[in-house]
Amino acid sequence: VQLQASGGGLVQAGGSLRLSCVVSGSPFTPTRWGWYRQAPGKQRELVAAMSSGGSINYGDSMKGRFTISRDNAKNTVSLQINSLKPEDTAVYYCNRVPPITEYWGRGTLVTVSS
Repeated sequence: VQLQASGGGLVQAGGSLRLSCVVSGSPFTPTRWGWYRQAPGKQRELVAAMSSGGSINYGDSMKGRFTISRDNAKNTVSLQINSLKPEDTAVYYCNRVPPITEYWGRGTLVTVSS
C-alpha cells in the first residue's frame, strides 16, 4: 500500500494550499478516507474525512477553512486549506478513517509563517 501525499510547503499566514494524496494498493472505494495532521509536540488529529458516497466530516474546529474532496476514478483525496494560520503548521497525512497503523506514510509538511 502506498499513500503519496503532496502539496505541502512554506506559506505566509493568510495563504492557501491544496494537498493531494494518491492511494495505491488498497481499495479506494467504498472506503472512507481522510486527512490528519500532527503539529510539533501534539497528538495527531483528524482534519476531515470523506466517504466514497460524498459524506463529509470535519474534525473539531476544522470547519470553514478546510475542504476535503476525492476523485474515486483517480484514487485521490485532496484537502484545500484557506486562510492559513501559523497554528496550522503540521505534517499532514492521509489515511483511512478510522486509520490503519501500517498506512501512515511520511505525510506532507505544511509550514505557515506569521
